[in-house]
Amino acid sequence: MTSIGGAEMVDWNLAVATATRLVRPGPEVSRDEARAVVAELRRHARTSEQHVRDFTRMMAALPDGGASVPDTPVLVVDRAGWIKANVAGFRELLGPLLGKMQERRGAGPGGAVLGAVGGKVTGVELGMLLSFLASRVLGQYETFAPGGLDLPGSAATGGRLLLVAPNIVHVERELEVNPHDFRLWVCLHEETHRTQFTAVPWLRAHLEGEIQTFLGATEMDPSTVLERLREAVQSFAGARPEAENGDEGRSLVELVQTPEQREVLGRLTAVMSLLEGHADFVMDGVGPEVVPSVAEIREKFQQRRASGAGRLDAALRKVLGLDAKLRQYRDGERFVRAVVGQVGMDGFNRVWTSPNTLPTKAEIAKPADWVSRVHGKGNEGSEGR
Repeated sequence: MTSIGGAEMVDWNLAVATATRLVRPGPEVSRDEARAVVAELRRHARTSEQHVRDFTRMMAALPDGGASVPDTPVLVVDRAGWIKANVAGFRELLGPLLGKMQERRGAGPGGAVLGAVGGKVTGVELGMLLSFLASRVLGQYETFAPGGLDLPGSAATGGRLLLVAPNIVHVERELEVNPHDFRLWVCLHEETHRTQFTAVPWLRAHLEGEIQTFLGATEMDPSTVLERLREAVQSFAGARPEAENGDEGRSLVELVQTPEQREVLGRLTAVMSLLEGHADFVMDGVGPEVVPSVAEIREKFQQRRASGAGRLDAALRKVLGLDAKLRQYRDGERFVRAVVGQVGMDGFNRVWTSPNTLPTKAEIAKPADWVSRVHGKGNEGSEGR
């Protein structure tokens, strides 16, 4: 990334330090218990691979068109490890945008000084955000993860699967569910994400292209950005009379977008709904065969998702747009279930053919429209069930 006077737009090291300092401590476990949890999560991650492949009929693709076991590593990490991994991912993905913004700011008077100060402020803010999220994420497939000595990535795709051990232990205790069943249940969901990206070679590049288009449409004029942020904050504080005209209930992330970005966000929302809903569908489909207490786990976990963890947590989720992610799980799972019910698993898997067969945001809400577009009108078959 371009550096003006040695200063970057984001002080990434400060972001890591801030998040690591502020993140809540994990649950109390003995050293032996911690080792046992890590070992069990690794075993479950390995066994989940075959369960997911058998259920979805998706195999990791090789450049020559063959299929193989994915080479994406599975890393069991603590909260600090999750923070470091995500900062590395942010730095990789946001590099082109921040470089452009830094060049523009550096061209003005005092640009280098502003860059040094602004980079530290942004680093602290990012660190505060990550400290909030680091105690909540159970697992994550890092699609755009740069490889490193301490956090290796796939040689072919750069991806890696993270399982956040202290958070998994915290939730299984909070829900009072069978810990061994819960750990396998979580691994099934995350393994589905790894399978999606290793079995669909074009998916990563497609998502990256959409994200870069979104970032490229960002307003570069600082005064414009500040004005949009001010309006967003006022709408959440109830100070804007225009809130009833459509801004009320939208996240801060949504409110600072340009019209072009909103179009891209609609496409990204549809893809993310598909990916998350598919993972939930697979998790529930495989679960009854291999997770004895899956019904209890699912019910309690759904209640936890819906309720959050208090008023402050709920407010932060709303502002950060995390409530939208909860809707993605629900809407995407309904889409997948409806399509599989109508055209079977093989018929559903045509969704992975190309970007043109991905569902639109409107089709996520109306699965029959996707079936009609991709399979042809009047297709009532049940191929591949």
